[in-house]
Amino acid sequence: MTILYNPFFLLFITFVFLFLFRVVLIKTGLIFTVKKKWRLFEDCFHVYQLFKVPKFNESMQRNQLYHKVFVYLNSLTSVEDSDFTNLFTGKKPNEILLRLDPNQIIEDDFLGAKILWINEDNNLVLKIRKADKRRVLRPYLQHIHSISDDLDEKKRDLKLYMNVVGHGDDQKGRWRCVPFTHPSTFETIAMESDLKNKVKSDLESFLKAKQYYHRLGRVWKRSYLLYGPSGTGKSSFIAALANFLSYDVYDIDLSKVSDDSDLKLLLLQSSAKSVIVIEDLDRYLSEKSTAVSLSGILNFMDGMLTSSCGEERVMVFTMNGKDHVDQAVLRPGRIDVHILFPLCDFTAFKTLANSYLGLKDHKLFPQVEEIFQNGSSLSPAEIGELMIANRNSPSRALKSVIHALQTDGDGRGALNIGRRSTENGPRKLSGEMGEGSGVFGKEGANAVKEFKKLYRLLRVKSSRKSQSFDLNGDQKEGG
Repeated sequence: MTILYNPFFLLFITFVFLFLFRVVLIKTGLIFTVKKKWRLFEDCFHVYQLFKVPKFNESMQRNQLYHKVFVYLNSLTSVEDSDFTNLFTGKKPNEILLRLDPNQIIEDDFLGAKILWINEDNNLVLKIRKADKRRVLRPYLQHIHSISDDLDEKKRDLKLYMNVVGHGDDQKGRWRCVPFTHPSTFETIAMESDLKNKVKSDLESFLKAKQYYHRLGRVWKRSYLLYGPSGTGKSSFIAALANFLSYDVYDIDLSKVSDDSDLKLLLLQSSAKSVIVIEDLDRYLSEKSTAVSLSGILNFMDGMLTSSCGEERVMVFTMNGKDHVDQAVLRPGRIDVHILFPLCDFTAFKTLANSYLGLKDHKLFPQVEEIFQNGSSLSPAEIGELMIANRNSPSRALKSVIHALQTDGDGRGALNIGRRSTENGPRKLSGEMGEGSGVFGKEGANAVKEFKKLYRLLRVKSSRKSQSFDLNGDQKEGG
């Protein structure tokens, strides 16, 4: 019996009991229940303060801090230890992503302080002890900013946003998004290399010009008008532009916009580093098939709201033609750069043949060039579809293009207004784009020559009224 009172024996028994108790807790999962109960007991002796991070601010704009916190929390290992979370497949093979679930609680530690986050509906709530608030709150938020920026830089996935119809007072979250995975680049689109270089140079200048724009008292944005027949590559150009800038795309469907204020709300809920797109603007203006007024569109393009909330954005508008569009829409400030997308010529055809068929030269190329020179043409989309359908036989693909040009494209090239002109080219003023330049058709067709004469006459009268820059013209120093 004396051994029972031996202190070493009692210590050994205690150690064995604690070890077995720990094994039971871990193996049965009771340890998580014990931790939860202990946390509740501990909370009875501490005073907490709550800080709410809403998804939208008071002016209905996206709260950038909400995005940074959301990215940060999804990167924490404690997400895996939560009672429940969401699982999604990633872009890489066999990749599984964990994402926060509504009402989920995430625990974090920073500088020895315990911090809790609660994921509520459109809000993230920070719960921190009052005793730790002064010591860690500001450094903790700066830590979130730093980590979130690093994660965004490493894993920036572009998104395509589409507006949806609002219902009643539910105006929050008017955008729905999907991953933007369009493969188009400036290397793959069918466009003259000189024009591509002008566009890329203009975009690179814009990216570096924040301080310059602010010194001029102007909002840091750029606007493009893409005009030309359907199927000439305007949508592919927009995708290439977004990929070049690494900007998200906001595609506005005006038929789903209820009024002028609703259009402004969509702009408010867009984010910086984005491309704002309105396609077929001329159709909406001519048919009046939208509830948005002309005044609402003009204010959207360069009104007070755009000046206040349009920073670091590129606006792109597309039209089939701009001849019948109100000049107030086209004036500089609303449209900075005009780019014509004409029907296909031989240079664009060679780019398509290289991209679709892997051909840099072929014995049928001279015949194709001759047909283009005689005034026949098709849209890049039409030629591209013919090449895709016959991609296994390049010769058959070229013959099908030749046949289509001879039957469907006869005479269309004569109206392909917009290739080249050298008179009165645009001039540059302190890095800004100056006076506009004309764009004309191919030489050799009588109809086009007559159009040139008429255009010169009209241009002399209107050159002082228009200051927009048209990238399709050759640049040279203006007088």
